[in-house]
Amino acid sequence: MNNEQIKEKSWWKRNWKWLLPTLFFIFILGLGLMTITGNGKNINDLTQAYSDNSLFENAFEKAKTNQRVIAILGVIEPIDKLAILEGNTKYSNNNNSVDLTVRIIGNKGKGKLDVSAVRNGATWEYRKINVRIKQTQEEIHILKTKL
Repeated sequence: MNNEQIKEKSWWKRNWKWLLPTLFFIFILGLGLMTITGNGKNINDLTQAYSDNSLFENAFEKAKTNQRVIAILGVIEPIDKLAILEGNTKYSNNNNSVDLTVRIIGNKGKGKLDVSAVRNGATWEYRKINVRIKQTQEEIHILKTKL
């Protein structure tokens, strides 16, 4: 009598022939949808903002020293990379103008930092820096220049 057990192939070995082409198709379909809907541009803008630390860091420094912002939000935590990815970024004028929104969190509350800037050489000149407070629906103007 033979008592050997029959070994079954692993799930991966049995299904790789259809799984890999399906995953590839889904990836290509996703890229196509992003291109058609214009979300590919948004991803490019987010990537560019993510890599340009000086753009949001300088605006953040100005906002976190504003007395009204400190009074409402308290001590503001540094902006993390995830906050940039969660925010909205729109470049225009051959990537020389940008409007972005990023969340900020203080020990007393939350808000959004809105920035509008124009590139001048290697530096950014800020046209507008606002902080919108979530709880009170208040907008604090940190910087606003005439265009």
